[in-house]
Amino acid sequence: MVVGSCAAALLATAAGTAYAVDNLPPEQPLVQDLQSQGKACATGDDTPYVSQPPRLSAVLYDPEEDNQPSEFSPVKGEFEAWWTDAAGVEQRRTYTTVTLSSGSRHYWTMPDDIPANTVVSWHVRANDGTATSAWSDEGDGSVCSFVYDDANPEKATISSPEYPTPEEVFWVDGVGVYGHFTMDSPSDDVVSYTYYFLDGPSGTVSAERPGAAVTIPYLPLTSGPKELTVHAIDRSGRSSGESLYHFNVKSGRVPVARWKLDDPAGSRSAAAEPGTAARAGTGVTFGGPAPSGTGTTTTVSLDGSGHGFLTPDAAATDISKTFAVSAWARPAETGRTMTVASQDADGEPGFTLGLRSQDGDSVWSFATGGARVSGGAPETGEWAHLLGLYDAETGRAQLYVNGHEVGTAAQATPADETAGAFQIGRARGASGYRDRWHGDIGDVRVHDRVVAPGEVAELALRKPKSLGHWSLENAADGASPEQSGGAPLRLGTGASIYRGSDSSCLPEIDPDCTYVPPPLVGDGHLRLDGETGYAAADGPVVDTGDSFTIGVVVRLADAEPAHPMSVLSQAGEHTDAFKVRYVPSTHTWQLVMPEKDEAGAPEKVVSQIEGADGGQGQGHRLAVVYDDGTDTIKLYLDGYTNAEATASLPDGWHSTGALQIGRATAGDGWGEYLHGDVDEVQAYSGALRDDDVLGLGWGTEPCLC
Repeated sequence: MVVGSCAAALLATAAGTAYAVDNLPPEQPLVQDLQSQGKACATGDDTPYVSQPPRLSAVLYDPEEDNQPSEFSPVKGEFEAWWTDAAGVEQRRTYTTVTLSSGSRHYWTMPDDIPANTVVSWHVRANDGTATSAWSDEGDGSVCSFVYDDANPEKATISSPEYPTPEEVFWVDGVGVYGHFTMDSPSDDVVSYTYYFLDGPSGTVSAERPGAAVTIPYLPLTSGPKELTVHAIDRSGRSSGESLYHFNVKSGRVPVARWKLDDPAGSRSAAAEPGTAARAGTGVTFGGPAPSGTGTTTTVSLDGSGHGFLTPDAAATDISKTFAVSAWARPAETGRTMTVASQDADGEPGFTLGLRSQDGDSVWSFATGGARVSGGAPETGEWAHLLGLYDAETGRAQLYVNGHEVGTAAQATPADETAGAFQIGRARGASGYRDRWHGDIGDVRVHDRVVAPGEVAELALRKPKSLGHWSLENAADGASPEQSGGAPLRLGTGASIYRGSDSSCLPEIDPDCTYVPPPLVGDGHLRLDGETGYAAADGPVVDTGDSFTIGVVVRLADAEPAHPMSVLSQAGEHTDAFKVRYVPSTHTWQLVMPEKDEAGAPEKVVSQIEGADGGQGQGHRLAVVYDDGTDTIKLYLDGYTNAEATASLPDGWHSTGALQIGRATAGDGWGEYLHGDVDEVQAYSGALRDDDVLGLGWGTEPCLC
């Protein structure tokens, strides 16, 4: 049956479905579906450059409604490219692809005889075997072009006004001072440069226009010889040869002002090294306590009154440029905002570094140029090292507490003129000074450069002090001595010193001898029977309310222990302040530290997975580190820790019980007796750094450099 005057006749099937008998041509290729060596179709000023005869590609479509649903929709591509040769004669190349299904991408790899540095244009159309589409550049379409570049760009020259080569100046200032390095290739088609500093950043930087030089900043974070590697990249992606630039960086400049605040008791001013001496108000008392483990010997105490301040009555540095200010601080209270250091501006402080209290919470804070960075938790009577940094190169303000960056760096915009007087212990307000410090302050430093993170860590370092090293190689009258003559560890019933054999018996050489295994470390170790055996100090060894480190070497005698066993513990009045134990059910070593000295108090538990020794091998080196400055606890296994072995412990508490080796508190008595061997018990006040922990358990003292 014919209905109307349709252009195509319809053939009715038995099922009543009709199909077109005539074929419709394929669709015109879309410009957005065309590429030259993976680069988008473009022409004119946007013509892409390629580094080899490119592979052209296009996605081609044949309308599916022309065919039965079960039929294949075949289509192939017909490419054509053309250019004008050196003699002014137009050249053309054509290529027809294999047949693929509709919607596939079709490719043509250009022949090797295409000319270099010549604009080559191309278009494509689809052919379904019966009809062809319009060319891709017809109607609203566009021709595609490319230029084949067969030459690499020339190597870049490198120069830096701040960091000349050793041939010009051998050692150059220095850590924390930005350098600017200019890279320039003679080739006029270079669009970017890749760079790599041997000990620092790497990346790619684009030129503003082809052939233009580029300049990048670089901040040395360590001293010593440095190397910059550069490659020039042209429009086609070709790379130049390698350019190397060597320079030598000196150590960071000393502060532009420093007040150690270690002047004799009764002083009325603080000497500066360098800088201008700071006069002291009558609310300042010299000769105060200093943070242990630092180079600071004494500090000043400020009473929080209008007379508690120090000032040189002059600016310490230009704080519209890069600067850093640092100090040791110990607040006598934390319920109000207080200033450690500031510098006057126009009726307000140009910056403030100190303690900020808001809505009942207190944090350390650094504010400058309209930005404020806060973090860390001040504690009454506890020392903290603070450093505020403004980096004019990046515009960022940062805050470090106890050597670690806290808060989120913020963009700051300091005023152009901020040359008011430097202040210790107070901040300028609209109607006078305010936010006066109540507590102790020591070693205030001002730098006119970036203080690198490694330097910040060194400034904040509180060098740990050895509290005891028990090598457990011998015992007399039931006590094993401490290496430096300190208090011994007393051995309980079921504990003994294993010495091994004095002979060099080797069964493979002398079948009649009996091999005796050597001690864990050195000439002996402690052997515990798992029932009553232990060793203990006469009292607490580490102050668990402050930073401490304790290490031990341990080997379990059983391959499948029947119950948890503790190797180290130190108790308070109601519970252990910490204990290190092996838990067979989870195959883990655990560090357990209750939050309070209360039975059943919530506990912080961190762990490391390790199978039981079964009396074999050289055991494992365990270490506990509590850092009161960062409020973290860590458990190290064989010198290493991880996220599962680290937790936050905001408030440590002081334990009064003796250090125990091989047992822990259990109800009103003792339990979790260790069955195995113990060696090299080492204890420190202060938190050892990761590298220092690696030195524990080898029979020597770690460097603590």
